[in-house]
Amino acid sequence: MRYWLMKSEPSEVSIDDLAAKPDQTVAWDGVRNYQARNFMRNQMQLGDQAFFYHSSCEQPGIVGITIVSKLAYPDATQFNPKSKYYDPKATPDNPRWFNVEVKLVRKTRLISLKELRSYPALANMRILQKGNRLSITPIDPAEWAFILGKI
Repeated sequence: MRYWLMKSEPSEVSIDDLAAKPDQTVAWDGVRNYQARNFMRNQMQLGDQAFFYHSSCEQPGIVGITIVSKLAYPDATQFNPKSKYYDPKATPDNPRWFNVEVKLVRKTRLISLKELRSYPALANMRILQKGNRLSITPIDPAEWAFILGKI
């Protein structure tokens, strides 16, 4: 099993939106970074767990835990000309973008970016590295366990 941190802007999909969805499941679509896409397409497995992270908001941070409930498949938004995630170079025969589905395990207290930065044990987390803007990053098992101990 692997561990991940998956960012979402609350205006797109918040932890409360996920909690309100049927089966508390959501397709993690709209990812338009090749490295993040590759994490989903090539490395995520059923049962992998992820921290749900609110980004680009007043209080960015971890707000929940999810589990990968469906393996990567082509992101339908790439084919929809009305979607802001439309990609005219993508075709059903040759999709460029993929998504997984995640299911809510539980909401957590907010562990803010500021709080994450305060722990020396988390100094190497990718999200805390200068210039990191990836929406999906792997989490080291020791970092995962440390954060779980703070929730």
